Amino acid sequence: MTTLLHLDSSLFSGDASSSRAVTAAFRRTWQEHHPEGTVIYRDLATNPVPHLTADAHTAGQTDPATHTPAQATALAHRLTLIDELENADAILIGAPMYNYSIPSTLKAWLDNIVLVGRTAGVESSRLKGTPVTVVASRGGSYAPGTPREGYEYVQNYLTAVLADALALDVNFIVPELTMAVHNPAMSQLIPLFEASRQQALDDAASTAKAIAHRIAA
Repeated sequence: MTTLLHLDSSLFSGDASSSRAVTAAFRRTWQEHHPEGTVIYRDLATNPVPHLTADAHTAGQTDPATHTPAQATALAHRLTLIDELENADAILIGAPMYNYSIPSTLKAWLDNIVLVGRTAGVESSRLKGTPVTVVASRGGSYAPGTPREGYEYVQNYLTAVLADALALDVNFIVPELTMAVHNPAMSQLIPLFEASRQQALDDAASTAKAIAHRIAA
C-alpha cells in the first residue's frame, strides 16, 4: 500500500484557507487513485510539534548510550516524525506565506526532521527522490518581475531545505493574490486571484494523478 504524508499549517480552516483548499484537492485525487492507501495527516496549526530544544538537538548528534532521560524523550519524538517522513511514498505540504516566510509551526516540524547523518548529509538517505508537493499560497504576488520579487522567502527557503538538504523531488503549486477578496485596495485583482486559485486546484489534481501513476509504475 502507498502512504501519503499530508501536512497543513494554515491558521485558517476549510475554504477560508487557500493552501488547505488546494491540499484537499490534491488529497482527494490521490485517494481516488490509491483507495486502499494510507494518509498520515498532521495539522500543525491545531496540533503543533514542539520547537527544537537543546536536548533534542544534542541527542541527535551524540551516542544514545550517553543520553539523559530528557534527551532520550526528545529524540524519540524527533524519530517519530522522521519515521513518518521516511515511510511516505509522497509528501504534501500546505505552506502559506506569513510575513514573507513560512508559519513557525512548519519551521518547527522542519527543524525536527532535518537530522544530519540520517535525513541530511548522507548519500544513502531514504528520502532521496521522494516527491513532495508544496502548496505555497500568498496574499499578494512575489513572482519574478513583480515589485515584491525580492521578498519571496518561502519557495527559496523550502527549496534549500527540502531539495538541497533532504534530496526530495520538490514541486510548488502557488495560489496567489489571496487577499484580493478581503482588501478593497486589491479589488481589481480579484479576477487574477480567481484564475490563480482555479489553476492551483487544477494543478493539485493533475500533480496528484501524475505522482500516483509514477509510484504505481
